[in-house]
Amino acid sequence: MEKLQYDFLMNLLRTPSPSSMEMDIQMKWMEYVKPYADEIRTDNAGNAVAVLNPEAEFKVLLAGHCDEIALVINRIDDNGFLYIDKMGGINPKAAVGMKLEVLGYQKIITGVIGVNAQHHGGLKGDFDLEDLFIDCGFTSKQEATKYVQIGDLAVYKTEPELLQNRYIAGRGLDNRTGAFMVAEVIRILSEKNLPIGVYAVSTVNEETNMGGAYFAAAAIQPTMALAVDVTFATDYPKVNKEKYGEVYLEGGPVLAKGAPINRKINLWLENAAKEANIKVQYELTPRMTGTDADRMRLTGKGVPVSLVSLPLRYMHSPVETASKQDMEEEVQLMVSMLSNLSGKESLNPLND
Repeated sequence: MEKLQYDFLMNLLRTPSPSSMEMDIQMKWMEYVKPYADEIRTDNAGNAVAVLNPEAEFKVLLAGHCDEIALVINRIDDNGFLYIDKMGGINPKAAVGMKLEVLGYQKIITGVIGVNAQHHGGLKGDFDLEDLFIDCGFTSKQEATKYVQIGDLAVYKTEPELLQNRYIAGRGLDNRTGAFMVAEVIRILSEKNLPIGVYAVSTVNEETNMGGAYFAAAAIQPTMALAVDVTFATDYPKVNKEKYGEVYLEGGPVLAKGAPINRKINLWLENAAKEANIKVQYELTPRMTGTDADRMRLTGKGVPVSLVSLPLRYMHSPVETASKQDMEEEVQLMVSMLSNLSGKESLNPLND
């Protein structure tokens, strides 16, 4: 990964982008991709779209969501402590003892998730977010409400880390990595004379309602779409591989197989992987994918979809971990597949 691309990825990962508050990251995404795109578009959901060859009839939508899980303030007590709910799939046990950035309506405030000392009994058994609170150092509700109000969001205060120049660890790799990869596809394909239109979308709200993907696909009306997301790696201790399958970091991009997935798109991806000498892995999505693909598929007259995922350790934790090599290979896979399309292909699985 070249320095320009690495710095762009790190910039995305350092930018708070909780679901429903993705404006700052979208501005950075558009600034990066603008020199390579024929058009930049936005919509009322907050999606950012980079387009190549907008006049082409055959249109491919690449969706990588830019939002991250977060906490939302739902109560402020008389002593200035903030109580919280989920904005996406927060794991309460991963939140204990973490530093936070509270994205207050006046300014960003540092806080910590307090935890009862072990000497006083600690946290016992199962607990939920309603049992936790944020301490920002306020001494009263009056002081707290000068900076924070109900509905303000908070994200973990962490810095992305490079592990052995191989892996990247931090919060929100799910799925700022996807937004990064679809931008990279546009950058590389901008040098090619394509017979198809490519619409890379940094989508919003995937972690909460997938509404961004619906807005994007409904407006673009693509011929086909790829969701570019993350999936569960199972290559670390204590994971039941018999139950959850085998997915490894540096094992290559992961293709989904199941009822929502168009078999022709997967075949094109597999052929491109062979051409480019890229290993691929597989996951099963029998009924739904749990990604933007599900919403894109059901827009308009129906959109054939596939899902290409990045193996990710420690999903929805402050230390999600993924491989630089896998990201590079996933970008290369999509570039190779799209470069092979003539724009005359049929997506109908009953047609040769």
